[in-house]
Amino acid sequence: MLTFEGSYLGDSARLDPRARLECKICWYVYDPAAGDPVWQVPPGTAFADLPAHWCCPNCEGAKEQFMVLDDRHA
Repeated sequence: MLTFEGSYLGDSARLDPRARLECKICWYVYDPAAGDPVWQVPPGTAFADLPAHWCCPNCEGAKEQFMVLDDRHA
């Protein structure tokens, strides 16, 4: 499994499909296991598979504003 810290820099190929990402503006966490009910994204949708128009449901931050959470120690 490829892991790294910080921003994915818009390179969705670097993201594990199970990766959780956090908005660096408001700290909203996108969890693929939960999806996003605000944008009607079903559970199981990887961050890389979110629609191009998707943005943070809390503050409307762009996808590029999200940082990868390091869950290895969780």
